[in-house]
Amino acid sequence: MYGTIPIAASFSRGGMKDDWLAAFMMSSILLNPQLIIYSAALGGTVLTVRVVFCFLCGVFAGLLIRFFYRDKPFFNFTGFDQPQNRDTDPNIILRYLKNLWRNVKATGLYFLLGILLSALFQRYVPTQAMTALFGGNEALGVLMAATIGVPLYACGGGTIPLLQQWLWDGMSVGSAASFMLTGPSTKITNLGALKIVLGIKRFLLYLAYVIVFSLMTGLIVNIIV
Repeated sequence: MYGTIPIAASFSRGGMKDDWLAAFMMSSILLNPQLIIYSAALGGTVLTVRVVFCFLCGVFAGLLIRFFYRDKPFFNFTGFDQPQNRDTDPNIILRYLKNLWRNVKATGLYFLLGILLSALFQRYVPTQAMTALFGGNEALGVLMAATIGVPLYACGGGTIPLLQQWLWDGMSVGSAASFMLTGPSTKITNLGALKIVLGIKRFLLYLAYVIVFSLMTGLIVNIIV
């Protein structure tokens, strides 16, 4: 997302509408070529579900922005118009260290907190307990998957081993689909980048959209699959 947002800002200055930008940015969060390749390890059905519903998540995000924000802006890219150049130190090593420190200050605390939650989750929550929640009552399993995907820090590829084990132990495909949507879209680094251009109100709308869409996706997938 830190690479996507400057591109989106450039598109916005070029006249691209916010609904197109919303679809572009939502899809960018959820899918990339590497993640598609990794997801093949989960089987053809899960891979297809991931690609199709991640694509649809971007499409519906764009449609909602077109419908509800037709006459008012949704994104605020003004901070990208005249960026302050802080790379002024002539020593390339010091310049790198200063940039690294600025990034650590901006996201380090949340990054470490997310990793800690993920580690505690994987270490102390029994697989059988998660399988019971994800697979027994399908509606409850989808809800749990959507909810747990929010605080659990893991990149898209990092969730593949977790999902593989859960699916083997009886997790429903709908729960997996729900988790695959909330995980990447609520990862700390992605949220930090989005907060820059959304503001608090629209940021909360984004979170609500992700959770509702992932919940509906899980329920629909369980009916189809």
